[in-house]
Amino acid sequence: MLAFVAVIFVAIGLIHLYLWKRLVRDTLRPGRARRIGGLVAVALAVLGPATLIGTRTGDAKWLAWPGYLWIAVMFYLLVALIVLEVPRLVTGVILRARDRATVGVNVASPVATAPTQRTATATAELDDASPTGEPGVERRLLLARSAAIVAGLTAAGVTGYGVRSALGPPQVNRLEFPLAKLPRALDGTRLAVVADIHLGALTSLRRVDRIVDMINSVNADIVCLVGDLVDGTVEELGRLAEPLAGIRSRHGAYFVTGNHEYYSGFAPWVREVARLGLRPLRNERVELGGLDLAGVNDPTGANFGDAPDFGKALGNRDTARPVILMAHQPIAAHEAAPYGVDLQVSAHTHGGQMAPFNLVVRMQQPIISGLGRVDGVPVYVTNGAGFWGPPVRVGAPPQVSVIDLRTP
Repeated sequence: MLAFVAVIFVAIGLIHLYLWKRLVRDTLRPGRARRIGGLVAVALAVLGPATLIGTRTGDAKWLAWPGYLWIAVMFYLLVALIVLEVPRLVTGVILRARDRATVGVNVASPVATAPTQRTATATAELDDASPTGEPGVERRLLLARSAAIVAGLTAAGVTGYGVRSALGPPQVNRLEFPLAKLPRALDGTRLAVVADIHLGALTSLRRVDRIVDMINSVNADIVCLVGDLVDGTVEELGRLAEPLAGIRSRHGAYFVTGNHEYYSGFAPWVREVARLGLRPLRNERVELGGLDLAGVNDPTGANFGDAPDFGKALGNRDTARPVILMAHQPIAAHEAAPYGVDLQVSAHTHGGQMAPFNLVVRMQQPIISGLGRVDGVPVYVTNGAGFWGPPVRVGAPPQVSVIDLRTP
């Protein structure tokens, strides 16, 4: 975790250096405005880490909204400016080639030029010069400012759309899944898969109520809460978790730990979740009629003396019965595969949360969103009902996923 945080902080510093170059140094002449812009860039560079630390420790929760919103804007400024580097480079090459061609024509034609022509040429040269007489500066300023305006409008617009998506009601994503061993009497068994609610500094009680109402509205037989419920201690966030006691389902609601439970004090949360009526599956399984439901701890638990144990959860069972595995991270399917898991339900990825960040997530997890296969195991990954960090979702709306199991 410390290594991850260190990498994030270094990356934030380098990103702000790049933003300062493109948005301040390249767009402003030396002077007071550029100095002020540099100070703003430094302040914003400090805001990101201060927000991550302050909201985590609880010492500066007031930073959550401005800090996380700036992180989102920063990300989309970076993406927009990188995309604009190509047309910026091409335009610069074309203009420099034109300048060289113009100079070549003037040198090749030393004959006397009409006074009006000389005057026009001199005027053009002055127009393309800085106050100090350096040619091309005005043109470079125009290009840099144009790129900055386009990037700024793009970042603001995308972030605004993402905030609306993240804070809006989760979508109900429905899927029918044929389960080969499912008894005919259980045909149509409905799972509600919910995860990544991330109760924290930006979560309102109203939002949690809305998620619970949405879970109840799908009339699930089994509710699977697949980790990352919280970002803080029971003392800090217990009141926000209270609505979870209102979850209704025919065969109960079940919970497995995600990585963020371990950052938040997993043992108190396991007890609190159980008190609210959700059964924690801690490397164990339960029989629900002709169906087995198993759950494993998140791999992060290995650093806290609470590692996943697939043998304990999936071994020594009747293999004629279908088994569904709850595991927070899709990558768990690699270890689950030898046990003949019929379906794994997972989360963790947030569907990428902020496209194109999903391209980075794909380097760490085999499935980002939806249904796929990992070592022969069908794995369904929900986008999650909340968000982590910036209250922004782009290309990955929040979800409550509904899986109807069918007998083939």
